[in-house]
Amino acid sequence: MPSTATTPEEYIAGLPAERKKPFEEIRKTIKKNLPKGFKECIAYGMIGYVVPLSVYPEGYHCNPSLPLGFMSLGSQKNFIVLHHLGIYGDQKLSSWFVDEYNKAGMGKVDMGKGCIRFKNMEKIPYKLIGDLCKKVTMEEWIKRYEAVIKR
Repeated sequence: MPSTATTPEEYIAGLPAERKKPFEEIRKTIKKNLPKGFKECIAYGMIGYVVPLSVYPEGYHCNPSLPLGFMSLGSQKNFIVLHHLGIYGDQKLSSWFVDEYNKAGMGKVDMGKGCIRFKNMEKIPYKLIGDLCKKVTMEEWIKRYEAVIKR
């Protein structure tokens, strides 16, 4: 169920105690490594990292009043989830992530097309998350998005 929080701090305050520390560490990793230009906000009931409307006024094609999303960090019933739309749209990036995850010795990655689920709070590959964040600039994300949406 999505959170009704209106700020990232409020979102984190509502997390179960055992999730706060790893969640905050993932957030810190994202903020430290995400390329310049993305903005942190609440989006879709999670902490989102978006292309601001001031940079991309066209917004998200399904609802142009919303900024173009790129990543989201959320807490679900049984796990922390990291949604990375760059992985969803890029098989090469997705394969890189899975390979690096396997090399990190964290076990089998629990992953959908664009979401990565962390059920074990002791096995979160923070460095790999940071490396993933660096892989796609805001400009590259806009170009990839437009290449798919404007076909």
